[in-house]
Amino acid sequence: MKLAVVTYGTEGDTRPMAALCSALMDAGHETRLLADASTLGSAKALGVPTAALSGDIRGALQPDHAISDVVAKGDQFRSTVNVLARIANANAESWLRQIVTVAAGYDAIIVGGLAAFAGLAAAEYLGVKAIGAGMIPITPTAAFPSPFLPQGIVPRWLNRASHQFVNSMLWRAFRKSTNAARSTVCHLPARTRVWTQHPMLYGVSPNLLPSPNDWPSNAALCGQWIQPEQEWLPPTVLSDFLASGEPPMYIGFGSMSGFDRPRLLSAVIQAVAGRRALFYPGWSGVDASVLPDNFLVIDETPHDWLFPKTSLVMHHGGSGTSHSAARAGVPSVVVPFAADQFFWADRLQQAGVAADVVSWKQLDAAQLADRMESTQTDKIRLRAQALGEKMRAENGLTTAAALIEKIMLD
Repeated sequence: MKLAVVTYGTEGDTRPMAALCSALMDAGHETRLLADASTLGSAKALGVPTAALSGDIRGALQPDHAISDVVAKGDQFRSTVNVLARIANANAESWLRQIVTVAAGYDAIIVGGLAAFAGLAAAEYLGVKAIGAGMIPITPTAAFPSPFLPQGIVPRWLNRASHQFVNSMLWRAFRKSTNAARSTVCHLPARTRVWTQHPMLYGVSPNLLPSPNDWPSNAALCGQWIQPEQEWLPPTVLSDFLASGEPPMYIGFGSMSGFDRPRLLSAVIQAVAGRRALFYPGWSGVDASVLPDNFLVIDETPHDWLFPKTSLVMHHGGSGTSHSAARAGVPSVVVPFAADQFFWADRLQQAGVAADVVSWKQLDAAQLADRMESTQTDKIRLRAQALGEKMRAENGLTTAAALIEKIMLD
């Protein structure tokens, strides 16, 4: 089979889709991944054929852009939707044109991220199957509220309605540009309703988020989509640091930006209090030169290689990092910034492998030190080890590839 895989977002959105492409290639299929150019490094390292979609997600996350304002002001759902829609709406026509061109002659389009609606329209135009894929569960359920809403505000009896509300909001924000692109590029009629009938596969662990009993048969949690980095070799400075003492803590906030960097960095330095730590600046723009000697600043490093060698993982609560920390069997200290990060922070806390959650806006050194200390009990460490063993026994990629093959045969 020939499968086009389309996504748009940060590296956390693209990396698991690249792993899925690699797994499908291992199963004998042909794939091509379309995503933002700055996020395609992992795909190229895996030998996955790629094509860059228009846009600049990294630029959009820099402090002088609107998406950073959402982080700086807190997790405002409507503001987040509007900013994400602005990115997608500015690129909807070019994305649809690019997808239709690349995917011509393919058997199906696997869609995710901000480019999902463009991918679904392309599949409709080309007359091929569309398969949804993602790391955030958006299929309505009564088991938990929408991950995009603040945790704790939705009564349980409104859980299912919260998903429908969020999905409706997203469609309304994207609808005008999506329909304009459908008309201009494909001469398709306007859609009045969002797509709901296509299969949805999630690179989410059922051990971290139990599979809802009320989901339709076309939705499935497969397990994390991650390719083992068997041939990756660390730089000497990292190997030497790891070998020179007790396991360090890892601190990194992924693609987050727009926050008060000096204040947060000062709190981290005080809370760490001279202990060994690894710091990954990511896309944050943090001035890592001010870190004391007990910190080692590292470049992008495979989480499945690094996290098992740490004592705890302090992170922003993105789906991929949350899964990788749990899979490694180490506790988390989560500092969520926006969107679904609060949801994954809550899931880790419910699993008993993370400290109490505090948004970065309320965080100070004393609170951070307290949360770091709370994760170092035998009880939390044993829970983390047990959860990690269960998650490592999953094979999310094999499961997803098998489901895609089954979908294509139906």
